[in-house]
This record gives sequence, C-alpha cells and structure tokens, in this order.
Amino acid sequence: MTVNATLRQFRYLVALADTLNFSRAAAACHVSQPSLSAQIQQLETALGASLVERTKHRVLLTRAGEEAVRRARDILARVEDLGRAMQAVGSPLAGPLRLGVIPTCGPYFLPRVLPSLREAYPELKLYLREDFTERLLDRLRGGELDAALLALPLPESGLDCEPIFREPFLLAVPPGHRLAAKQQILESELTGQPLLLLEDGHCFREQALEVCRLSGAREDQGFAATSLATLAEMVAGRLGLTLLPALAAPVLAANGQIKVRPLVDPVPSRTMALVWRRGAPHEPDLRQLAGLLRDHLPDGVAAAR
Repeated sequence: MTVNATLRQFRYLVALADTLNFSRAAAACHVSQPSLSAQIQQLETALGASLVERTKHRVLLTRAGEEAVRRARDILARVEDLGRAMQAVGSPLAGPLRLGVIPTCGPYFLPRVLPSLREAYPELKLYLREDFTERLLDRLRGGELDAALLALPLPESGLDCEPIFREPFLLAVPPGHRLAAKQQILESELTGQPLLLLEDGHCFREQALEVCRLSGAREDQGFAATSLATLAEMVAGRLGLTLLPALAAPVLAANGQIKVRPLVDPVPSRTMALVWRRGAPHEPDLRQLAGLLRDHLPDGVAAAR
C-alpha cells in the first residue's frame, strides 16, 4: 500500500496533537484553520483511518490518531536529523544546536563553560531550552531538541549519553544553626531535620528525597519551592534546611544569608550527562562536545567517565 502523505501533513497532525485545538494548531503552523483542517482530512484519506474525533467543544485523537502522531514525530525527527547531518558534513559543531537543560543545572554550569565552547567552536549557534526532565525528553524524542544535559539515570531506552561530571550535594543551613558550626556533616546527623524540597517535576527533588530516606531526615510537606533560589531564601528565613547542588551552592550563599556545608559518609551526588537520540547522525559531534565540556569543568565538580 502506497501512502501519499506529506511532511507538511505530519507537521500539522503533530501540532494538532500538541494543542488539541484547530485554531491554535493553525496559528502554530502559520496557516489558516480551514487549510490545516483540509490537510488533516487529506491525511486521513491517505492513511485510510480516522485520526481525529471532532466535537463541538473539543478535539480528541482516536487510537489510530495516537499511533499516527507517534510515528509522525519519529519521521519528522529523522528528517530533521538528515538535514543536520548534511549541514554537518565537513563542519563539526557548526550551525545551530538545540540544547535542553534542567533548571537546577543550566544557570550554574553553562555560564562557566560557554566561553570555552565559543572559543573552540565559533561557528556553533547554541539555542537553549530550560525545562523539567520529562518535558525535555519529550522534545528530544520529537526532534525539537538535538541533545539535553540531564541527570542520570535515564528513565528510558532509545537514548545514548556521555557522562560529563559528578556533582556532590551540599547542605544549606541558616547562620546560627548548630550544624553551621561544623566543617562537614555526617549524613546521619540529618536524622529528624526538616528538609525543604523543590516541587514535583524537578528530578533534583527525587534525588533529595533519596537522601531523606537514607539519612532519616524529614521532608517538610508544607512547602515546595519552584527554584533553588527560593529554597535558599526559605532556609535564610529559618523555615528549614535544604540540599543544593555544588555548582549552585556558592552562588546562592554569596550574600551570607545561608551557610553551606559538605555532607560525608556517604557523599550524596548526581551525575550529569549529555543525552541524545540513539543513532542520531550528529552523534560524533555530540561526543566531541561532551569531551570539551569535561575538559573545562568549573571547580566543585569532578569529571565523570
């Protein structure tokens, strides 16, 4: 069976799946609503299946539509990879690179390594997207990102990665707290201490919860922060203690309103890695980029191999 479908129709279908609204999907694709609707109908005819359930108040995907969207995302990602592969021939790390990064890492790591990156690859145009891990993975799978800087382990297969650095967690306490007088803190000394955490969606929250479980610290369930900066402010206000990644800790403690101390026995940490779709044609470039990042790490973290 020959399917006479076009990439444009696949893009329209994916936009409709993302918005579940014909008007918003048309606006996202920069076409009129009747044009988008007609292309979706032509795609349904080409595939011999109803993809969209249209009601007066909402749009839903049929089971066939959900499968078509999944395959359309994969097709569009492969076409994007093909284009990038052709651009990259003879010009490693030249042109656009769409990089995702989690918010507990990006603001504290990238500014320290970007000068070296620009010097090594002056023709590279870096486009950054900061978001939660799950959303970045969705964009990576859909071809909207070329790579992402994420914390290991990865929640799924189908991806390749290069570990970049291992980052310890430090304990943030208010000045005058009994633990602030210590040069280093045994993890067991957190038993019963209230720990402030980030809201759901942050992978760093899950890592901090694991420290709570192992140390006997108590999660403060009455508060959830949207950022590391908010956590630091709450510690300064003596609402509890928190964990901070090593690269973020000195930035957030620079005003003297909190104290940060290393944790030992054991040292809690996370491993950050550069992640991309398995089989991506620009994989050699990304491994080269990972190597450069490892070679220009800031103080406070160790290279991960």
